[in-house]
Amino acid sequence: MIDKIISEVDFALKLFTLPQKGERSSPSERFANTQPDLTDDDLKQTARLMRVNHTGEVCAQALYRGQLFFNSDEVTEKSLKQAAFEEIDHLNWCEQRIKELGGRTSYLNPIFYMSSFSLGAIAGKIDNKINLGFLEATEKQVAAHLESHIKKIPKNDKKTHAILKQMKYDEQCHQKTAKSLGSKELPSFVQKIMNVTSKLMTKTTFWI
Repeated sequence: MIDKIISEVDFALKLFTLPQKGERSSPSERFANTQPDLTDDDLKQTARLMRVNHTGEVCAQALYRGQLFFNSDEVTEKSLKQAAFEEIDHLNWCEQRIKELGGRTSYLNPIFYMSSFSLGAIAGKIDNKINLGFLEATEKQVAAHLESHIKKIPKNDKKTHAILKQMKYDEQCHQKTAKSLGSKELPSFVQKIMNVTSKLMTKTTFWI
C-alpha cells in the first residue's frame, strides 16, 4: 500500500511539473495557417473556457488513478488505463491552445486533482461494476460539457473547435466501452458529489 501511495504522489507531481507524453498530435495542427479574426474578448473568453477544459482533463487523470487504486479487475484496469492514456493527449492539446490564446492554466488544479482522486477511489472501492458506471457517467458528463463549450466558441476559431470535437468523440467512445463492459448505475450520493464537484470546478476555474 505504501508503494502505491508513493507511486501516486510521484505521478501527481510529474503531472504538474513535467510535460506529459501523448501519442497524437493536436487536431488543430491542420489549421496551422489559419488566422481567425478574433477580438480580444473572444480570445479571453475562449482561453478561459479552454482553461476549464484543461482542469477537466486534470480531474480525469485523477479520477482514473483513483479508480485504479483499489481496482482488482484486469479488464476494467485495461479500459481505465487506455482512457487515461488517450486523455493525456487532451491535456496537452488544451494546454497548447491556452498558450496560443494568451491564457494560463488554473491555479486550482492541485486541489481538484486531490478531490477527484478521492472520488475515484471511493467508486473503485465500492464495486467493479460501479467503477465502470463511474467511468461511463464521467465521460457522459464531460461530453455534454464539451458540447456546451463548442456552442460558445466563435465558429471561425477552427483550431479550438477541432480540439473540442475530437475530445468529445473520444469521451463518447470511452462511455460506450464502459457500458459494453457492464457498467452499473452509480449510487445517488456519488452522482450528487459528481455534480457538485463539476459545477464548482467549471465556475471557479473559469476565473482562477
